[in-house]
Amino acid sequence: MVEVIPLLLTIIQFYSLVLLARIVLTWIPNIDRSNVIVQFLFQITDPVLEPIRRALPTTEMIDISPLIVFVVLRILQSVLMQMT
Repeated sequence: MVEVIPLLLTIIQFYSLVLLARIVLTWIPNIDRSNVIVQFLFQITDPVLEPIRRALPTTEMIDISPLIVFVVLRILQSVLMQMT
């Protein structure tokens, strides 16, 4: 089990970076959604973000689902680090 924890921590760090990249891309108004990299970022993050969006009350101004995912990832990371 101990061998798996460093791999899981690496995956969490990678996913956090991917999520951050997606957030930054949403700030760019004329982003080309047909770009392969943009599509990859959206495809890898949508399955995690969409259920959270559906569970939250709708707001037209701010999407806080990435913030919630970041918090969950940090908690998971802390738990895994304590297991090592």
